[in-house]
Formats: sequence, C-alpha cells, structure tokens
Amino acid sequence: MEAIAKLNNCPTSPRKMRLLADLVRGKRVGEAMNILRFNNKKESSHRLDKLLRSAIANWEQKNEGADVESAQLYVKTIFVDGGAMMKRVRPAPQGRAYRVRKRSNHVTLVVDSKIAATVETVNNNNA
Repeated sequence: MEAIAKLNNCPTSPRKMRLLADLVRGKRVGEAMNILRFNNKKESSHRLDKLLRSAIANWEQKNEGADVESAQLYVKTIFVDGGAMMKRVRPAPQGRAYRVRKRSNHVTLVVDSKIAATVETVNNNNA
C-alpha cells in the first residue's frame, strides 16, 4: 500500500529541487534519508527530508501495526512541478528595470512497500 505526501509552494526553483529528487528516486527510505541529510544543498534537502518523513508517517497511518524496516519502504515516485512565480523589479542603468522571477515549486512524493507490491502482482497474476 502506497502513501503520498505533497509540498506546495516551496520557495525554491524547480530546477534546483529536481536535482535532489533525481538522487532520491527509487532508493530505499533509509538510504534516501542519508542522501538528503548529508547533501550540500541544505535548504532543499531539509525540505525534502521533512517531506519524506511525512510520507513515511502517512504510510504508518494507513498500515497500523506494520513495521517500517520489515516493509522495505522505498521512494516509488517523486516529481517536481513549477509553482507560482513572484515577479519583482530590480533597478537597471539609465532608468530601466530588470525583471526578477522568484520561482517556487510543488513536490509530490510517493512511498511504497516492496513486499506489498510483490504480493499484489502475484495476486493479480493468479486471478
């Protein structure tokens, strides 16, 4: 059984957040948390770490009594979409103004159990 966690309007550019999302995609939860904890991109990695913890908590809520370590949780999907953009103005020479786009993003993270996924595929094949 999979669990979803979403982070909306994160004030980081989607391009920067996708770099971290690509590192974590498909990894086991413990390994993904270590990657995020020791990454140089402090702000983005802290937010993704918090989102991953939220997805694990959502999975625990759905599967009461199940153990996280024995379920072999992994990051099934993670994707980053562009969010709202704040448009600001920076002064430029000769009375002009340059536009500054402060980008934000939406992150969606899905965590699933490897054991449950294999049991479901076996059951679907037998039916």
